Amino acid sequence: MDKHSQNKIIICILNILKSSGKARGATRIAKRLEEFGFALSQRTVRYYLQKMDQDGLTHNLGKRGRKITPQGEKELKSAFVLEKVGFVAARIDTLTYLMNFSLKKLRGEVILNISTIDKEYLNKALQQIQLVFRAGLAMGRFAVVGPPGENIGDISVEDGRVAIGTVCSVTINGILLKEGIHTTSRFGGLLELAKGSPFRFTQIINYDGSSIDPLEIFIKGAMTSVRQAVLSGNGTIGASFREVPSIAIPRVEIIRKRLDAIGLNGILMLGKPGRPLLDIPVSEGRAGMIVAGGLNPLAAVEESGIATHNRAMKVLYPFNLLTPYWEIDIK
Repeated sequence: MDKHSQNKIIICILNILKSSGKARGATRIAKRLEEFGFALSQRTVRYYLQKMDQDGLTHNLGKRGRKITPQGEKELKSAFVLEKVGFVAARIDTLTYLMNFSLKKLRGEVILNISTIDKEYLNKALQQIQLVFRAGLAMGRFAVVGPPGENIGDISVEDGRVAIGTVCSVTINGILLKEGIHTTSRFGGLLELAKGSPFRFTQIINYDGSSIDPLEIFIKGAMTSVRQAVLSGNGTIGASFREVPSIAIPRVEIIRKRLDAIGLNGILMLGKPGRPLLDIPVSEGRAGMIVAGGLNPLAAVEESGIATHNRAMKVLYPFNLLTPYWEIDIK
């Protein structure tokens, strides 16, 4: 097993210990790891725990099991996890496994993009952001605004700037995984809309070949026309292409309806088994899925002449602290 895979397992164990809030033994950890797609024996799990003890990430409480240490919690939040795991595909996998949001309980953390703008432009920016949400071209219906000096998660907002957190579409991967459905993220791209409906991808960037999120690139390259799509139904927005197992399509449809009900839906299209979706071929036994880009609201802000600094997949954030877009004050 390569070092990256080992690191993913260690981070996953830390997340299990943190989310449980108490000590856990190798048996329970091994069962939880299976839910995240890691089929490891108890003996192998003990090996990892011993190594984590030595690194100061966990504390051995004997028969009670292991408990995460402050150093372990710091590791979960560190840039090593979120920023240094390499290509975008690796970051997607890492955050998918770290997410602990419960669709049944509506509790836990989702993945946020963090964008910053000069605070003097906040009112104008929020007007654009709310228009994109209202048009259904964003990821879900929630956001969060952080004024200067405050934090969004572990991200501190600089003086003179305002941070805007939008739900990242990778959140859907995490939710599906917790429901036993593995999602393969293939690429991010520019999706052309015609009369309000997805028509074709005009640009694509594969996740496993880029260290920068594609929509960050498209926004700074002035390649989107989200505002035009909002106003006329014709334009180019950010979106991603993913695959799910064909056998899981009925379950995905049910989850999609649930996501729409709670304000976390961003699925624009779900294809048929083994059939191309918008002329994009899919693997045998799988179906295509197109998801709206979480940074689309900020693309509209950039298009309106306000400079934005965007970081996709930046932080895990409690769902209950998010605000519906229509409740965000414009003063």
